[in-house]
Amino acid sequence: MAEEKTPGLSAAFSPKKLWEFVGIILVTTIVWNLPIDFFGINGLTVVQQRIIAIFVFATLSWLTECIPSWATSLGIITTMCLTVTNNALLPFKGEGVGELLKSKEVMASFADPVIMLFLGGFILAIAASKSGLDVLLARSMIKPFGRKSENVLLGFLLITGVFSMFVSNTATAAMMLTFLTPVFAALPANGKGRIALTLSIPVAANLGGMGTPIGTPPNMIALKYLNSPEGLNMDIGFGTWMMFMLPLVILLLVISWRVLLYFFPFTKKTIDLHITGEVHRGWRMWVVCATFIVTILLWVIPKEITGIDANTVAMVPMGVFAVTGVITAKDLQEINWSVIWMVAGGFALGLGMNGSGLAENAIDSIPFGSWSPVAILLISGLICYFLSNFISNTATAALLVPILAVVCKGMGGALGSIGGTATILIGIAIAASSAMCLPISTPPNAIAYSTGLVKQNDMLKIGLTLGIVSMLIGYLVLYFVGSMHLIA
Repeated sequence: MAEEKTPGLSAAFSPKKLWEFVGIILVTTIVWNLPIDFFGINGLTVVQQRIIAIFVFATLSWLTECIPSWATSLGIITTMCLTVTNNALLPFKGEGVGELLKSKEVMASFADPVIMLFLGGFILAIAASKSGLDVLLARSMIKPFGRKSENVLLGFLLITGVFSMFVSNTATAAMMLTFLTPVFAALPANGKGRIALTLSIPVAANLGGMGTPIGTPPNMIALKYLNSPEGLNMDIGFGTWMMFMLPLVILLLVISWRVLLYFFPFTKKTIDLHITGEVHRGWRMWVVCATFIVTILLWVIPKEITGIDANTVAMVPMGVFAVTGVITAKDLQEINWSVIWMVAGGFALGLGMNGSGLAENAIDSIPFGSWSPVAILLISGLICYFLSNFISNTATAALLVPILAVVCKGMGGALGSIGGTATILIGIAIAASSAMCLPISTPPNAIAYSTGLVKQNDMLKIGLTLGIVSMLIGYLVLYFVGSMHLIA
């Protein structure tokens, strides 16, 4: 058997991206070397100024995508280790630079418990695909919706939404889009129904992820700060989260159904749906089914009953599938490591801002106390929504949540009228999932756009409409739940 040749290095590059990167490095260097008094932050140290510069580099790199998002995160962690930790290069250490971070803690961002949660979701998706459980479930779940075109659309919305609550929304979108192929064969080639069905997948994947703490990375990032013993230590579990987020998701999916039908009505009123795919009947299929059920139950049942948190539960499918041979070494290559590395970079940046004291110093210099709780809630949400449409919603949440967590904590009981810090941070998760205007906004959007069936204007029209609706309804629900103190 001939060995597969590893591709060699490529000399190709984009001049536009190169100049963008050079510009970012220039701006970062300027920020790095500005006089400390320029920032107007009381007690700012040299280390904290370096972290501000790294923050600028991260934001601009994620915004322009002049280098891949995961590469930006690796750049963040590498730069932090070399310049702001106890193992930094000698020129960056010395008297008067401020408190240095521990390099071990920065590197540990790659193995944060939330990363384990993310890995568990990927492993579940791979196992479901290999065993055919995803096909079996989709086939069984879509059948009740019948042959009526608009009902089939609703079926795809609801099924995709349910899957994305427990499995990576990226994996869910990729899986569900494959089920559309036989549907398209029964529809007119130029009909708008194809566009509606294609857009239903990213819409449902984005919105459905709000339903559970593990549904999307912004949820997990918010939950990390809400449940961390060093943070609010609220110990919000699956049940508490789903109590108010699940009804919201269902409502948004139904609204999305009507909006999609309004913009892209079907010309053919009935569809003969046949979802094909092999379902494995061996003993490993039963292992996958049992593990899937046990994992979801452990995620849903409160920690007070099981004694383990969601991060630990995520280890169950990884361990079981590895030992039983459901997952092999080759399967690990299918894990989206670039997303995991990007998340790790966000965690490292959050550690830098909090561990160095930068966030607290910044808060002391900004009169947040003069802002009303509602203003903080809305402004933070709008900032998150805007940024998430242009850069990764994971990166946006990773940038905003650490800052807002410290801001809100410093305000004490001033946020009590809206439910406290939890309302603000969960609002960030809602805003991040509502941002879906462009192909670059979320991976599910990019996957749907890559089919060639959807134009960017179509995605913008639906994404903007549903994004505004999601923000309005989501924040109204959040304000009600928070003001009634139902979250904690």
